[in-house]
Amino acid sequence: MDRVGLCDGRFHVESTERQVLTSTTGALLPLASTRRGRPGEPKGGRKVPQGRQAGTKMRGGRLIMVATLLAAMMPGLAQALDPRFKDSDGDLVADTPADTIDPPVLIFAYTPVEDPAVYAKVWDGFLKHLSQVTGKRVQFFPVQNNAAQIEAMRAGRLHVAGFNTGSTPLAVNCAGFVPFTMMASLKDEFGYEMEVITYPGSGIDKIEDVRGKKFAFTAETSNSGYKAPAALLRDEFKLEAGKDYTPVFSGKHDNSVLGVANKDYPAASIANSVMKRMIARNVVKADQVRTIYRSQTFPTTAYGYAYNLKPELSAKIRAAFFGFPFEGSALLEEFKNSDPPQQKFLPITYRQHWEVVRKVDQALGVSYACK
Repeated sequence: MDRVGLCDGRFHVESTERQVLTSTTGALLPLASTRRGRPGEPKGGRKVPQGRQAGTKMRGGRLIMVATLLAAMMPGLAQALDPRFKDSDGDLVADTPADTIDPPVLIFAYTPVEDPAVYAKVWDGFLKHLSQVTGKRVQFFPVQNNAAQIEAMRAGRLHVAGFNTGSTPLAVNCAGFVPFTMMASLKDEFGYEMEVITYPGSGIDKIEDVRGKKFAFTAETSNSGYKAPAALLRDEFKLEAGKDYTPVFSGKHDNSVLGVANKDYPAASIANSVMKRMIARNVVKADQVRTIYRSQTFPTTAYGYAYNLKPELSAKIRAAFFGFPFEGSALLEEFKNSDPPQQKFLPITYRQHWEVVRKVDQALGVSYACK
C-alpha cells in the first residue's frame, strides 16, 4: 500500500495496488480529440496513440477499461464524503449546512499548475468583476501546491477556487468544495488530454523506451500528472515504478514541461492544455518537445465555492462566473490558446462530468481518508 501524506497529516490518500481490466479487442485510433473529431499529427508527422472517449484508454490494439465493471468490482473506493458533510440529494457534493458563513473578504485561488504570479494578473479582471457582483472585497491567494489549496478550503481560509482535474475529488470529499462550472469554447467544447512527452534525440520513441530511465510526474493528486499515467505505465506497459523506471516529481506541470524541454527529464506526463499555453507565451518552443502518447479527453479545471457559504452569496458567485464578459479580458487572452479555446464558463455537475476521473481513481484503488 502506498500512502501519501498531505497538509501536515490533516488528510491523506491511500493507494492500494489493483489490476486494471484489459481487453484485446480494441483498435488503434489516429491522433484526434474524441470531443472534436479532428485528425492531426505531432511533430515529425508520426501519429500518436490516443485514448478513446469517456472511460477508455487505447494503445496498440489494447484497451485499459475504466468502466462500470471496475466500479462494480471495487465499490466505494473513490467516493466518500468526510463525515462532517451531508449529501441528502445524492449529487456527491456536500449540502449547504444550517450554519453558514458570510465572509467580508472572499479568498480566491487558482490551481497551482503554473507560476502563481502570472495568473494573479490573468485573473485580476475577473476578480474585480466578482467583487462588483458580490459586493465583497476579493483577494487572490497564490497557492504553491494542490495539498495547500485543499487544506485552505478545508480550514475555511479559501472560499472560491479552481481545482485541477485530479484534485477536484479530494477537494469535494475532504474540503466541501462545490464545483459548478469549467471553461469551454463557445461551442461547448471542453477538456484536455494527458500527454507523455520527451525531447528530440532522447532515444525515446514509444512508451516502452522509458524503461531504465527517469520519468517525471507532477504531484500525486494530479490526474494527468500522476494518476492516469501511473496506471498506463503499470497496467498497459507492465512498467513498475522503482523497478523498470525511476519516478521523480516536479511539483507542477510547467516544471515538467520545462524539465523535458531543457533535457533534465527524459520523459514526463503533462496536461497538454498547460503545455500549449506555455508554447503560446514563448516559455518553451514547440520543437523542444515531442509527444509520444496522448490520452482520451478529461474535464479541465473545476471552479466552485466552499459548501458552507451563505446561499445568497453562493448564488451571486455563480452569477459572476456565468455573467463574466470574456471578450477583451486577460482571461480570454490567456485561455484562448487552449485547444479547444476556453471562451466562457460552462455549467457542470461533479456527478456527471467527473465520473471518468473517479473511475480512474477506482482503477488505482484510491480512497479518500480525511483527517
